[in-house]
Amino acid sequence: MGELARIKRNGLCHGCGACATAVGGDKIKMSMTSAGYLRPEEQQPLATADEEIVQKVCSGAELQHLPSTEVSYDRSWGPIVSLETGFSTDADVRYLGSSGGVISAIAIHLLETRAVDFILHTSADPNDPVGNITRPSTTRAEIIEAAGSRYAPSAPLADLEAYLSRERTFAFIGKPCDVAALRRMARSDPRIDRLIPFKISFFCAGVPSRKGALAVVEKLGVEQNELVKFSYRGRGWPGWTRATRRDGSEEKMDYNSSWGYILSPRVQFRCKICPDGTGEFADITCADAWYSEDGYPDFTERDGRSLIMARTPSGRALLDTIRQAGALSCESLPIADIRKMQPHQYNRKRAVFVRLLAMRFKAFSTPKYRGLSLLALALQSSPVWLLRNFLGTYLRLRKSESL
Repeated sequence: MGELARIKRNGLCHGCGACATAVGGDKIKMSMTSAGYLRPEEQQPLATADEEIVQKVCSGAELQHLPSTEVSYDRSWGPIVSLETGFSTDADVRYLGSSGGVISAIAIHLLETRAVDFILHTSADPNDPVGNITRPSTTRAEIIEAAGSRYAPSAPLADLEAYLSRERTFAFIGKPCDVAALRRMARSDPRIDRLIPFKISFFCAGVPSRKGALAVVEKLGVEQNELVKFSYRGRGWPGWTRATRRDGSEEKMDYNSSWGYILSPRVQFRCKICPDGTGEFADITCADAWYSEDGYPDFTERDGRSLIMARTPSGRALLDTIRQAGALSCESLPIADIRKMQPHQYNRKRAVFVRLLAMRFKAFSTPKYRGLSLLALALQSSPVWLLRNFLGTYLRLRKSESL
């Protein structure tokens, strides 16, 4: 079995598209599966050299932090140079973004100061309201148009070669797995670090199936052939999921109902064993800085607030520049407070070690993780809780016909 086939067979594929760019679009293309996830499909048999390239770039098969003396590493949250909460001082950006609009504010600053020529990011597909496309943006208006979360499959690295070949600088905004794969690709392609000086990510709870979004649309009572616009979040914090018909009428659902009850149960298996839901390989990572009620995030609608984490010195320098320009309002945050805002991310990384053990008990290949403190985190956790996670994964694998 070739490397690509092994990755897919064992449920290790994120669907980022890195392999398609690294090997070549004539050999690998990303396709939507019947289960509603993006996966690489061979267009012709892969040579041994191609399979080796897949192994080198795939963040689904392997993740590794190299030792660093310049950045401290927190076992739960990864490399941290600075930690803050804040929001965009542009009221429109703050309102339309998923939380405080900070990622949009960063992108706008980079464009308006000409630090980069364009931003490569994910946006709604104009021909498929629940779907995504990867696009370059060069103006504030384009960044704002694409603001907000997109809880559906995306493969932003699948066409990366088309943008690298322009020989113009750009910032990349993507899921943690996308950025991790981009770092792996950079080891053998020097153009990536030269042309992409800033790699930006966000906390990610997983990629739901396309079927999840369609289930939301159905629950809202909107016919698919009448749907012209679908926004997962934004226009407030956390914002409503909104489906707009051709006649302009709109149906909406609160965040807890759409994400909590429909989308999150449809998250792909690979995300359940991901130790990097927090963008550890990015320069800057942002997240919802949820207020807490009884130990759980409070989803009451209010003005947006982002958690802002610089993971590299260059990311910290960029944030300092944007703050000094008056585009961000920020205040420092103690590391211990992240757990109150993001309890799911805190627990998920602790569960990965025993979930991988369950995979091995069922004779599945597992990802290779190095430098992520997974064993240490497991040893700090409740044995009963770990056993529940082990059994939950084992039973899921037993019932699954495919991953």
